[in-house]
Amino acid sequence: MSRRLGISLGVDLVPYKYCPLNCVYCEVQSTTNLVTEREVFFPADEIINELGDFLATSPHLDYITFSGAGEPTLNSSLGEIVHYLKSTYSTYKLALLTNGILFDNPKVRAEALPCDIVLPSLDGATQSVFERINRPRAGLKVQDLIDGLICFRNEYSGKIWLEVFMIAGINDSQTELDAIATAIEGIKPDLVQINSLDRPGAEAWVKPMSLAALKQIKSYLTARVNVPLEIIAKLKYNDGGTHLDEELIHLLHNTLKRRPSTAEDLSAMLDIHINEISKVLRQLHLDKQISVKRETRGVFYSWIH
Repeated sequence: MSRRLGISLGVDLVPYKYCPLNCVYCEVQSTTNLVTEREVFFPADEIINELGDFLATSPHLDYITFSGAGEPTLNSSLGEIVHYLKSTYSTYKLALLTNGILFDNPKVRAEALPCDIVLPSLDGATQSVFERINRPRAGLKVQDLIDGLICFRNEYSGKIWLEVFMIAGINDSQTELDAIATAIEGIKPDLVQINSLDRPGAEAWVKPMSLAALKQIKSYLTARVNVPLEIIAKLKYNDGGTHLDEELIHLLHNTLKRRPSTAEDLSAMLDIHINEISKVLRQLHLDKQISVKRETRGVFYSWIH
């Protein structure tokens, strides 16, 4: 289950934590490989064969989503995999979750064009805030990110849902919100989604923003842009959850009752992708079923019931 995309098959195209950004709020923690160079990473045939095996069973999916614990556009085989899915399994919609950094590259933009929906991020529209929140690889400019998204909008006929992650005291000033509004007007997304922290991020100082504050930001931006805005709702795993969700909660309960673990530890021990682990940990934390303690090696979770 995805908060924004319903039943989503996540396709991770890069190894754990290859990304051009090292965002302070990232729920899969700090970037270990801060890169902008594209690579194959995994043979495209292996990804295509695995997708073919799974999709041959005709699963019910709202989207096949390129996401993961890194930036999917770093995989230079993205276009080949998108083409395979669109030509062989055209009934399925494709979504791309991206930070948009590589959209200044015309080839990357072209590879994303067949996707039904693209969900880029823009957390700050000034260089100082971009550097403070997203901690980009040296030399990256926020204006290049914005210009790349504007170019993509001019070429792309599908839906763009732009996510803006809010951090109190960093990107919620009038000056920064005005800069974000100007960028939104240029990018012309179909929807702007306002988000805030709901699970410990890479840095301890990043805190959740209150719903009241998020509503104020939404109201401020609504008056300045001709684009629909929404606050991203929290996903409730215990409402219509799947069997896999229940099984994963059971596994996490048994593991965390024995010893505190990080999300990375749990992913390795249970052989489950860290994104799935992270989503369920988020909900368990919101439901106060697990406690969180930040230590030198990372964020540790413990079961408290």
